[in-house]
Amino acid sequence: MKFTYKFSNLLGAVYRKGDLIFSPDGSSVISPVGNRITIYDLRNNKSNTLNIESQYNYTSIDLSPNGLLLIAINEVGEAHIISMISKMTIHKYRFKRLVRCVKFSPDGKHFAVCKENNVFIFNAPGLQTGQFNPFVMERVFHAAMDDTTFINWSYDSKLLAVGSEDMATKIYSLDKYANFRYINLGGHSDGIVACFFEKKNYDLITISKNGQLCIWECTIDPEDLMPVEVPPTKRNKITDSDEEDDVNIEETIEKTDKQTKAYEDSLLKPRDSSESLVKSTEDETETKQLRYIKLGRHYLANDVQKQEKIKVTLTAAAYHQQTHILVVGFSNGSFYLYEMPDVNMIHSLSISDQRITSIAINPTGDWIALGCSTAGQLLVWEWQSETYAMKQQGHSNNMNCLAYSPDGQYIVTGGDDGKVKLWNTMNGFCSITFQEHTSAITGVMFSHNRKFIVSASLDGTVRAYDLARYRNFRTLTSPRPVQFSCVALDSSDEFLAAGGQDIFEIYLWSVKLGTLLEILSGHEGPVASLAFNPSATSTELVSVSWDKTLKIWNAIENGSSHETIQLTADGLYVTYKPNGEEVAVATLNGQISFFHCKTATQIGSIEGRNDLGSGRSDTDLITAKKSLKGKAFSVLCYSADGTCILAGGHSVNICIYNVQEFILMRKFVITQNKSLDAVDDIINKRNLTEFGNLALVEEREENEGGEVKLRLPGVKNGDMASRNIKPEVRVYSLQFSPTGQAWAAATTEGLLLYSLDAGLVFDPFELELGITPESVQKTLSQKQYAKALMMALKLNEKLLIKCVIENIPCSDINLTVMGLSDIYVEKALKFIASELEYTKHIHFYLLWIEVILTNHGTKINTALQMPILLTLQKNMQKKYDDLSKICDFNQYTMSYLKKVGAFKATNNNSMEIEEIE
Repeated sequence: MKFTYKFSNLLGAVYRKGDLIFSPDGSSVISPVGNRITIYDLRNNKSNTLNIESQYNYTSIDLSPNGLLLIAINEVGEAHIISMISKMTIHKYRFKRLVRCVKFSPDGKHFAVCKENNVFIFNAPGLQTGQFNPFVMERVFHAAMDDTTFINWSYDSKLLAVGSEDMATKIYSLDKYANFRYINLGGHSDGIVACFFEKKNYDLITISKNGQLCIWECTIDPEDLMPVEVPPTKRNKITDSDEEDDVNIEETIEKTDKQTKAYEDSLLKPRDSSESLVKSTEDETETKQLRYIKLGRHYLANDVQKQEKIKVTLTAAAYHQQTHILVVGFSNGSFYLYEMPDVNMIHSLSISDQRITSIAINPTGDWIALGCSTAGQLLVWEWQSETYAMKQQGHSNNMNCLAYSPDGQYIVTGGDDGKVKLWNTMNGFCSITFQEHTSAITGVMFSHNRKFIVSASLDGTVRAYDLARYRNFRTLTSPRPVQFSCVALDSSDEFLAAGGQDIFEIYLWSVKLGTLLEILSGHEGPVASLAFNPSATSTELVSVSWDKTLKIWNAIENGSSHETIQLTADGLYVTYKPNGEEVAVATLNGQISFFHCKTATQIGSIEGRNDLGSGRSDTDLITAKKSLKGKAFSVLCYSADGTCILAGGHSVNICIYNVQEFILMRKFVITQNKSLDAVDDIINKRNLTEFGNLALVEEREENEGGEVKLRLPGVKNGDMASRNIKPEVRVYSLQFSPTGQAWAAATTEGLLLYSLDAGLVFDPFELELGITPESVQKTLSQKQYAKALMMALKLNEKLLIKCVIENIPCSDINLTVMGLSDIYVEKALKFIASELEYTKHIHFYLLWIEVILTNHGTKINTALQMPILLTLQKNMQKKYDDLSKICDFNQYTMSYLKKVGAFKATNNNSMEIEEIE
């Protein structure tokens, strides 16, 4: 059993809050998901979460024009510069305050940052600037009277438009110009949400929260800007905009006085004096200042309020310069497309009843990305064809439970929102969502034949869903309403059991008939967990309850007769070992106890409370050391080979224990996100005042429409969407993949996937002294294929094994496999099964699989080799799905070409007949 598991992907959460951006090629969307960043490849239909973790949630991100650098800033103002080539953080910078917006200039040489009422201009590191020292400050502007909210650069990176909460938009210049000074554009009656420059000119569009849109026209062309020569000593000096504004204001006052005097003199002179008129106009053009004229004002919110008949607020906007398309989103979940500058409405759509947080348009203008933070929703809308390029949504509340499919390709999850979702582990997307339940899901299970899934809920029903037609084909209920807290399915997929939370009974149904077979009574407390024996020859059922008992049932044969084992504390979770001979039970006192099922005797126990880690909530009145005494493991899972057990609970840690020695092998920290509660062991002393803990004081934030949202006292779980909360970190469910190569955890952050990195450590197998890569290559060149393959398997280097296998001719595969011993055949099959996922030589590897299974199939079909076979099945199924699409497309293309050829042949024959006649 290897322990080199590392984070591979994040599922179940597609968007939390912050900016959405498209890649320069327009085929990928970059989304902040809590304290991580996920990239959604829309062309290949795949998602990938970067292995970069911040200590707080990301709020502002932007990508350089060349797509090489990503700047991500979290909610406490810590900025990370991330290389998109190596996918690593290369520099960090602390702004120490909330940053509302960050934007790269179009030439990629600078980036601007909004903090409070200031705007900071930094040199961007890279070849374009010639500097690789990040965060070298170039300019600072602080003319705004309130917090700055939005930044937009002009097309030539000379001017900068900055919107703020003081209902005005400021125009700054990166360099000094003789005919330009700082400009303040008013005219709005609410805070600025967005401002956008037009293409190839300095015309401007400004949008405020109340839906008011103003169109501004610039009085000069971009070529008319006159740079000011700066002395070399002052060229690299950081200047303040207020000082330069004073100088510019005096200069412009003198120039305007001269212009006014010249214009008055020209008016006093006779009209036929053409020379004076020419001179006066020349003086005007020489000193023509950059000014803005308001061309129009439009109220976009009126269109929404007429349809919805409620007060709405404009929350997000995006503009595409090439196509002049403006997209605005509102607090009621609707978004509108307008054609500028005429403000003609093209399209309107409502995606939900929650506010739209962020909008982005890809470089070609075809796709629009919309993020809704409250619902955790991310959409990519193709507005011309009115179709979704991507539509993903995670669980709006906590994710309670998960289950792997038998081949490890899919994961089914259930949440507090009553939804059951099916996730594809290959691409990270949700395939289907079932919404039949009306209350929180407490348990989900995959059938062993992968044809259906079952779920239990607090609404008193257990439902079965068909994965072929995607429908709820069976709804199972009890004689009287019961809140089901757990569910289990036997190895034959014929019997289904569910335990009650308010009524302390276990209900047994037949899946095929849909009838209730038995009601198992005996527990005196809520049934916490159920499990059927995984062995195909046994229908044994075990259950644990809060009444401190473990009961072993054989309900199919003996009805309600059972055997009771007394536990030391309340039972929280029970699971079977893969061979079906042992069970592991997690109890409230922090222990994991192991029992032999046939003899009902305890084999051993693990004291895991100290391994959980304390973690102190901001509102806790006791220390972390004291709170640790009340924590315990709430979920367990055996590894695929049964040698280790995975345990998690009300903590930030997940532990792997060895079952034989009962010792801790490795501990995983699932998150470092301090935006969640109970991550740290200590509380910030600044929050502890003489009047008490400041974390107990309710923070009231004014939302859209002036409403104030409060958190109800004492609420720990349930519907918290309309209240101000700080969720507490917790592991709700755990499961190993049947292939043994990965495991998944349903946590407060989402569905975390950890996979086995085989290339991380050097792990030889029965290595001998003379085996080196050079000797393997030499043996291979001598055409001793079986010996070379065994040497490569002993060295256990992935690239070397691949080189040996792919250099063996197809005609010698059978002879090579016959020359291997059973242990090396198993190693070779394991490598081929994993390599099949990525290789292009599909037929070649299928020949290897056919020969191995034909000659050694009877020896491989055991419980220990089952993960290898499941990995093989999963990768072959993936290749089949990918190739079937290509083959179907080619089949239809070839039939079309045949029809076209036959049509042309008939036309040619008819023409020849006509010529002969």
